Amino acid sequence: MKKIDHLKVKIFADGALKNEMLDMHQKTFIKGLTTNPTLMNKAGIKDYRSFCKDILTVIKDKPLSFEVFSDDFSDMERQALEIASWGDNVYVKIPITNTKAQPCYALVKKLANEKVKLNITAIMTLDQVANVVDALDKNVAAYISIFAGRVADTGRDPIPIMQSALHMMKEKPLSELIWASPRELLNIFQADQIGCHIITVTHDILKKLALVDYDLDKYSLDTVKMFYNDAVIAGYKL
Repeated sequence: MKKIDHLKVKIFADGALKNEMLDMHQKTFIKGLTTNPTLMNKAGIKDYRSFCKDILTVIKDKPLSFEVFSDDFSDMERQALEIASWGDNVYVKIPITNTKAQPCYALVKKLANEKVKLNITAIMTLDQVANVVDALDKNVAAYISIFAGRVADTGRDPIPIMQSALHMMKEKPLSELIWASPRELLNIFQADQIGCHIITVTHDILKKLALVDYDLDKYSLDTVKMFYNDAVIAGYKL
């Protein structure tokens, strides 16, 4: 198994707690950061603009993705242009559709033509990938974010989808594929094996990096000790 520092896939930290984001920013193996309104809401953030701008005062040298949150495409455009103005390292996250299932392709095309770096998110089908690729500008960097973890939650293997997406994206060479919503540390190595450009990883999964190449006999013994100690603490008797 490759060491984390030897992987070609870029690991982006996914979160919304300021202290964790700044800590991840300091780590050399973290190549970028992402967040979204759900994570920000869970973190108790009330002022969207202030939070994003505050983070950007420190994180200036790695890509950072912030998401629009309107359900109206004209207002999404307004929000996207403002978010893009906050820094050269900012990518604007655009959901693949609004809540009415109306696709974002026209907006993506318009913003790409205006040289906005985009992160098109919540993608789960190859039809969506094809339409996004068509909408992108070949001279503007963009991320195509497939929620591989959620695809796997439905019992489908996401790897063939990711591989097909990589092939489709070759016509827009500045576009990069994101393996989003991973469910386990193994997904990082799976993404690397297929040539996926980026994987977004939550802090809970990143904490497991210390287990990479951990001796399985020792891990087995650790698990047995855990069961025993918890039984003792609970005071179980038979």
